[in-house]
Amino acid sequence: MLDGEALIERVREVLAECRPMIQQDGGDLHLLDIKDDIVHVALSGNCIGCPSSQATLKQGIEKRLRLRIPQIKGVASPQLQ
Repeated sequence: MLDGEALIERVREVLAECRPMIQQDGGDLHLLDIKDDIVHVALSGNCIGCPSSQATLKQGIEKRLRLRIPQIKGVASPQLQ
């Protein structure tokens, strides 16, 4: 199980893989925190107010994170609360 800087680095690597897909639609995401194995990200650009943001976050980013880092339980964003 990863923790500390190793976990943060691994999450950043996976988010970097997801970023081009989001940027091609004029959006972006940034890692805010990892707390209790939930990755918290900030969405920006065209992601704000986009009806597809929730699906992108859960079916794209969260799915990839959980496949690559099994201890991750989910992804959350303050913009989608």
